Amino acid sequence: MNTAAIAPSLATLFRELVEGADETNAYVLNRGDSGLLRSLDRLDAAAASRVAETGSSTAAHVDHLCYGLSLLNRWAAGDKPWNDADWTASWRKTSVTELEWKQLRGRLRNEARDWADVIGTPRDVEEIELNGIIASIAHVAYHIGAIRQIDTRARGPFA
Repeated sequence: MNTAAIAPSLATLFRELVEGADETNAYVLNRGDSGLLRSLDRLDAAAASRVAETGSSTAAHVDHLCYGLSLLNRWAAGDKPWNDADWTASWRKTSVTELEWKQLRGRLRNEARDWADVIGTPRDVEEIELNGIIASIAHVAYHIGAIRQIDTRARGPFA
């Protein structure tokens, strides 16, 4: 099947999560929510490295998102990254220095921008691939919620 009919919506929803919702149209986040990237910019490396009761840190969540998006971007470029993917490795980076935190946020920005471009461009996909594309949006939404539970400074506006 081809994603032409839904590609703009996929990109809109993903970009809202990552870049924020405007004051008039918000679908997942509350209106005026700054989104994941600007929420992370409010945290310093010490805050990002703080391990929550769940055993993970904001830095670990961000590293995990970077890894997942990098796999998706590799897939979109024609690679087959799934067989040797090591998801557990993406949870090992729990603490960061200020420089590492800046670099990690930059990596997330780049991977997210590239993925938004991919899903916003119509392409032929199998059902399993479309499920993965849609799941990537839900996956980012989940991690925004998890990060915002770890540190309230990353939260968006209330409804």
